Amino acid sequence: MHQSRVPVHPSRRGRTRSEAARAAILQATRDELIANGYDKLSVDRIAAAAGAGKQTVYRWYPAKSALVADCIIGGYLLADFAEVPDSGDVRLDLRNWVRAFAGYSGQPGTSPVLRAAAAAAAESDEVAARMYEHVTSVAEAALSDRLRAAGHAGQLPDGSPVATLLSQAIIGAVLYRILTRLPLTADFADALVNSVCGGSQPPAASPRTTCGQLAHPSSARLPWRSALRAAVRR
Repeated sequence: MHQSRVPVHPSRRGRTRSEAARAAILQATRDELIANGYDKLSVDRIAAAAGAGKQTVYRWYPAKSALVADCIIGGYLLADFAEVPDSGDVRLDLRNWVRAFAGYSGQPGTSPVLRAAAAAAAESDEVAARMYEHVTSVAEAALSDRLRAAGHAGQLPDGSPVATLLSQAIIGAVLYRILTRLPLTADFADALVNSVCGGSQPPAASPRTTCGQLAHPSSARLPWRSALRAAVRR
């Protein structure tokens, strides 16, 4: 999944040394991000911690956004949320996925890393494209696949566009909470799933409630809007 920017050397020993140096730099970047965040990220401290020259870091990563992107894409920072289990109950599965991500984001150092990823993507179109390809689109595809399966089961209007829109709504709402430093609580996870699924009943009371109210012709009357606004205000 990682796209290395390290130059290819003809010597196997040289390649091994370069890969070891690259790994040390990315591990040091992880520690630096967790400790100081994106704004205060220091290449000097990263180079010192990695035992590498500062010019080596700059040669491989001319901008700190590229350094952070490789760190995240290489799996040094974020857990893998590329699977949404299918229990047969789409509300329950979505709720568990959002709750799991909420629990993960609440771990020390995780939210600053996610905000650093957003800041790095905002600085560079290339970094944004790489981050989407290797991180965001993976989560989007997992959610879309589960929502598509729900469509086939009659729990959701069948069709890829609806599944894609709903998956983007879930990811967007979660990232909004992180970027604005609002807590990702279990209540928020439930309200978000109920919102995109078009109702306020808990999953146990309505296990097969149809999702997909985003297809309503009047955007002003979409039920997920008011529910999501209420969740954000908490």
